[in-house]
Amino acid sequence: MSAIDTSSVFVRAEMAEARAAPISTTGLVGWVRTRLFGSVFDGLLTLLGMAIAASVIWSIFDFAVVRAVWTGEDGGVCRTPTAGACWPYVTAYWKQFLFGRYPAEERWRAILVFAVFFGLLAPLALPKIPFKRLNALLFFVGMPIFAYVMLCGGWFGLEPVETTMWGGLLVTLVVAVTGIVCSLPLGILLALGRRSKMPIVRTLSVVFIEFWRGVPMITVLFMAANMLPLFMPDNVDVDKLLRALIGVTIFTAAYLAETVRGGLQAIPKGQYEGAMALGLGYWQTMGLIIMPQALKLVIPGIVNSFISLFKDTTLVLIVSIFDLLGMIQSSRSDPVWAAPSTGTTGYLVAAATFWIFCFGMSRYSMWLERRLATGHKR
Repeated sequence: MSAIDTSSVFVRAEMAEARAAPISTTGLVGWVRTRLFGSVFDGLLTLLGMAIAASVIWSIFDFAVVRAVWTGEDGGVCRTPTAGACWPYVTAYWKQFLFGRYPAEERWRAILVFAVFFGLLAPLALPKIPFKRLNALLFFVGMPIFAYVMLCGGWFGLEPVETTMWGGLLVTLVVAVTGIVCSLPLGILLALGRRSKMPIVRTLSVVFIEFWRGVPMITVLFMAANMLPLFMPDNVDVDKLLRALIGVTIFTAAYLAETVRGGLQAIPKGQYEGAMALGLGYWQTMGLIIMPQALKLVIPGIVNSFISLFKDTTLVLIVSIFDLLGMIQSSRSDPVWAAPSTGTTGYLVAAATFWIFCFGMSRYSMWLERRLATGHKR
């Protein structure tokens, strides 16, 4: 047998160094190639979407910036055929958009409420800020009392201001924040009631949830505005804004109850058994073990309900409560600023305002979901 020639054989004595991935699959170029132009069909859809997006963005930019009118004393400057957004109209009405018909000399009270609200909300939303319990106590207990005293007046020498004078973004935030803060705990209780082993509690919870989920928000507001006083004593007059707040809270709580119930059903049975093995009672089990896990699982659904509630605040206009959109619509009747582009400009301002708030809630929920998803990482 002849000997094997090993002069041309190479044997590596150490591991080869890792090489970078091809440029075509990493970085911005790789993302574009794999996500947008992965196939011919994907490429066509991408080009079509880009064309539509470019057309919409340019139309808005052309109306809001290129052809916009920036200065003027009345709507006459915006009545030319080529005029775009009428920003002098927004400049003239921006205080009404924020505060409605709230007295001008008392608007500092609303500004102070806004400042305290966002000043307490920011540290409460950030994870590493200390004194969370004190912050939560001030936000959920102290802030409503402070806002009620400052906005309504009648105490500490403050001039009383009827809620019929409120309007604009002030009403939008009052309705949205009150609905969010009050509907979540009520929805949690309804979800627990629907899963209760007590037939009466379970039946009442089911009837309550299904009834309010079966009617539209407009009907709820009409019922709150017109029928709620019928259930009150003759000498008791329920404020119109308070009626709307009650209707919005009940309506949203019914939807949140089903969202929270979905989270409760996703918790494994072993969690309940572990709590029983530790000797925990029902409320301890729910408050310390089950509910934190369930709420973490349904963060997207809860925030979706909050965003829907924030947008549905515009429906309070039908019961003569002028929120941001209501003030914009009422300002269109001013003959001084009557122009073809006035209404569109106002609606553009409303759309931008609602988008900022809703987008902020959406992005914060995504960040919170990623932060709390440590137990589900692989």
